[in-house]
Amino acid sequence: MSSAITLEKNLVKLVPLKETHVEPLWPIAQQVDLYQYGSNDISTKNKLKAYLMTALNEAQQGKAIPFAIYNTSTNACVGSTRFGHIDHKNKVLHIGWTWIAPAVRGTGFNHQMKFLMLSHAFEKMGFEKVEFRIDERNIRSRKAVEKLGASLEGTLRKNIITKDNFRRNSCCYGILKQEWAGIKQTKFKDFI
Repeated sequence: MSSAITLEKNLVKLVPLKETHVEPLWPIAQQVDLYQYGSNDISTKNKLKAYLMTALNEAQQGKAIPFAIYNTSTNACVGSTRFGHIDHKNKVLHIGWTWIAPAVRGTGFNHQMKFLMLSHAFEKMGFEKVEFRIDERNIRSRKAVEKLGASLEGTLRKNIITKDNFRRNSCCYGILKQEWAGIKQTKFKDFI
């Protein structure tokens, strides 16, 4: 499966992540703290480069499809996201590693982006399940995933080390392929 895909609809364009995205992503990285709720630290340019290289290495191994996120109305890079933990045998993948500029949060931008990704995962890639794992304390992200129609399936206890060696609990959400048509009609009707 090729990881060189571009997804676009209305305001959102997801382009294949490249090493050259360090420069446009750096100003956004300075505005977000991934390490607050996750295991990734992008607080310096070198750490951001390492983060991108990890994503690109996983893409080469067929384990991830990372994207840079663009706002099509401004043509500005506004963040990054990816398909990860791609399990081709069982047809399950995760959507995550998502971080976007504070300026586009709460504008429906993330919802539109997730529509593109979910549509692609179920309708083009033929996957049976999409999962999301979110820090139990990250209420904003949990509500956003619930708004997509994902079901809370359980909590992994103390499975990820975050900032200051805090061991977080990860809430596991999922959407099944058989649920997608109904979710698409109810949660994403404006994008169809």
